[in-house]
Amino acid sequence: QVQLVESGGGLVQPGGSLRLSCAVSGKLFSPNNMGWYRQAPGKQRELVAEITSGGSTNYADSVRGRFTISRDNAKNTVSLQMNSLKPEDTAVYFCRVIQITGRYWGQGTQVTVSS
Repeated sequence: QVQLVESGGGLVQPGGSLRLSCAVSGKLFSPNNMGWYRQAPGKQRELVAEITSGGSTNYADSVRGRFTISRDNAKNTVSLQMNSLKPEDTAVYFCRVIQITGRYWGQGTQVTVSS
């Protein structure tokens, strides 16, 4: 069973930075896709960024140039560096892994951008 645990959320002022991390335990198969989604109150969950086991990345237009996704295949972790944060980035951020055995989600971590 694959389990995901996010960390690094919190309260930050507009223009600030946060780094989210996701630790993945259990059996990972290659190829796989790791990603970050977010869900704001009253809105649908949306893709923020994703990265394949080969290192290819994809970003939502709203975060491109501000957020950077990375992964450490040796440690089975995926991170999201978030810079120039805006109030509209406020949401619960979820880590997600897709591989041949299925799709797995973390519990989520709250990110609040407010002055």
